[in-house]
Amino acid sequence: MTTSPPSPRGIQSIEVGGALLRALAHQGQALALKDLAREAGMPAAKAHPYLVSFIKLGLVAQHEDGLYGLGPLALQLGLISLQQYDPVRLATPRIEALAAELGHTVAIVVWGNRGPTVVRVAHAPTPLHISMRHGTVMSLADTASGRLFAAHLPETLWRETLRAEGLAPAALRSAVAALRQRRDDALAWGLAQTLDEAVPGVSALAAAVLDQRGQLALSLTAVGPSSAFDATLQGPLAAALRRDALALTQQLGYQPQWQALPPA
Repeated sequence: MTTSPPSPRGIQSIEVGGALLRALAHQGQALALKDLAREAGMPAAKAHPYLVSFIKLGLVAQHEDGLYGLGPLALQLGLISLQQYDPVRLATPRIEALAAELGHTVAIVVWGNRGPTVVRVAHAPTPLHISMRHGTVMSLADTASGRLFAAHLPETLWRETLRAEGLAPAALRSAVAALRQRRDDALAWGLAQTLDEAVPGVSALAAAVLDQRGQLALSLTAVGPSSAFDATLQGPLAAALRRDALALTQQLGYQPQWQALPPA
């Protein structure tokens, strides 16, 4: 019989006080003492001494109106953390796990000088998968990744790329508009799909990963044979992609408001 090793011993008071910092980070705005204490799950009288210490350290600041927000040291730590995060590096182990979980090829797609470009590929450990190569430039009009980037980027950035495909911008505007109309659907926003379009018999789903500014950093794109690929926006495959895309987005320092789509 084996037993798991004991958890490292921590300092309970730091963990308790950390709940106040987590609450401030989660809310994304300054809060009154009673509201902050409630979010952290403790009485205001208990929260106040922690806040006094955090203010001395610069982790918390009290504004002129009495509200508490994150302080200068917290902001500096956040900026340093963001500088250490490379979106592609962070996403690479996730696509390996996703490919194994979903049974389909999963790729990381970024915006390159010729359009949406595959930079990492993880193939499922099954004989039934779609082959993709690093460096492949995805069609803007006919792929889920391309449509996702077009929906997030100003038309001035993708117009020439689309013309290089032999298409006028009008050919993509309806697909972009459809993606933007999902802004009120928290389950569907952030996802793009294609069904038997770029290649007959092949379908795809792409999920948006946003950077700290709320701009599209990369797409997590799953591709598979249409006969075995659930491309519905509310299906389990879409849910898994959104789960990992959201986790990466938050890791990159952005708390998405799925209703607010970047302007065209």
